[in-house]
Amino acid sequence: MVNTMNVHMRTLTVAVTVVALMCSMASAQERSLPERSSPRPETTSGVPHTQIGVEINADLAQLLLERVAQFPGVTLGPTRISLPGATGFQLDPDMLLSQPNSIVGGFEFAHMHPDGSLHASLDPAMARRAIEAGWAVAHPWADQRPGWSGFVMIYTPTTPEELDVVIDLVESSYTFITGNTLG
Repeated sequence: MVNTMNVHMRTLTVAVTVVALMCSMASAQERSLPERSSPRPETTSGVPHTQIGVEINADLAQLLLERVAQFPGVTLGPTRISLPGATGFQLDPDMLLSQPNSIVGGFEFAHMHPDGSLHASLDPAMARRAIEAGWAVAHPWADQRPGWSGFVMIYTPTTPEELDVVIDLVESSYTFITGNTLG
């Protein structure tokens, strides 16, 4: 009897934990985004998918990289899938993933281009909100590969306020891909 009760208590504890994590992930994916006040940059329509005529703010880019380097299980390094000079946001290979089909290559859940823009996999609903609010554009292949419907280019941040939103979007990508919330 005691053994059966212990099994039921453990099962209940696991169920409560899973529900709490799912609710936390859902609320992270449902946040609203402010409208971006900067104009949308032009982008290429093919691959490589890049912005046209945008200058990077090196200080903001460095702050973004420093923040992403603090994510648990993430290592920054040369991209495995993007243009030379891009920085890949690599997940540890032993990390469990909730959306493995949404990763573009290997364990790289996002990367930052030399111009400061980023490609990232977002929850499809969050990707739509980011596009509608002027923060991102769908990748040209987003509707051509299974799991990629939330794959977007996030525009280069031009102000500290924009950087905050871009960091939130990268955190949202991490949460979507790993199932782990930050913060």
